[in-house]
Amino acid sequence: MMSTKQILVKCGGFSTQLERHVQEKIDGDPLWGSRFDQKNPTAVVQTHLDFLQNGAQIILSNTYQSSIEGFMEHLLLSREESIQLMRKSVQLTKEAKKKYIEMVEQANGIPEPGLPLILASIGPYGAHLHDGSEYKGSYSKRVSSEDIQNWHRHRIDACLAEGVDGLAVETIPCQMEAEAVVDMLLKDYVDVKFWVSFQCKDNETLAHGELFSNAAYSIWKKVKEANAVNRLIALGVNCLNPKFVKPLFKSLQALVGNESIPLIVYSNRGEIYDEKQREWTGRDDCIPLDSYVPEWIELGAKIIGGCCRVYPEDILRIRKCIDNIGNNN
Repeated sequence: MMSTKQILVKCGGFSTQLERHVQEKIDGDPLWGSRFDQKNPTAVVQTHLDFLQNGAQIILSNTYQSSIEGFMEHLLLSREESIQLMRKSVQLTKEAKKKYIEMVEQANGIPEPGLPLILASIGPYGAHLHDGSEYKGSYSKRVSSEDIQNWHRHRIDACLAEGVDGLAVETIPCQMEAEAVVDMLLKDYVDVKFWVSFQCKDNETLAHGELFSNAAYSIWKKVKEANAVNRLIALGVNCLNPKFVKPLFKSLQALVGNESIPLIVYSNRGEIYDEKQREWTGRDDCIPLDSYVPEWIELGAKIIGGCCRVYPEDILRIRKCIDNIGNNN
């Protein structure tokens, strides 16, 4: 068993928890949780705090579905105001971190050195289209790599301008988009750290159909060839059924052999999203996420957290599981 001191706990499903505070249905909203950076910033800060107070060591800005086009259309903002709202999202994340550290110190505790980390959520191109294509990656057939890069660049620049510890390039459904973003990061953002996390539809393939092992290995090779391994925080999966994680990671390891790739996993609870009803189903059939944690650690996961439908109380169970494994080593 590897040392759990090297393993960090990421927050859970941000919009899932945000719903508890705003008392509004967020699933199905064209801006998802992003509109609340403007509409209810207090709830956004509190949502970050909820995860921090339950053991999260990494929190993500509420920018997954942020875009200039989306804010202009649905919030009637100008282009510049849209960029400023993306920057505000990072500011709110930093405000939550500051409050959390103050709370720890007021309770005579000692904050963990260098933690919590703040990463900017860089969700897929398809999220702003609001047509379900983020879960299929179908846009990769009609949008060029250059278009993908140009679209991502505005949000990346806005988040970096506010100062973050890295970028969470997440829920990427297709190999082409991951390669396009990583090529841009390696070429134009030479000091920025990042992770890449794919969305997978089963135990072998990405949402768009490419083999996860091939897509992830392609990113790993690009990073190695650019001598940027120290910039890659991790490589892995998110927004998927937790039962798929083990075979996916094993498929990658079979391809890379003895190479040691830092892995990341933040799965959904295990429920199924009914696109017609716009509701999650199957909650009673879910196995607690923390029951998967030991095998994910054995497979080499360095960062473990949650995505859709994963609440702060789930993150606390994950944190306790990791801490207990460390204590028993």
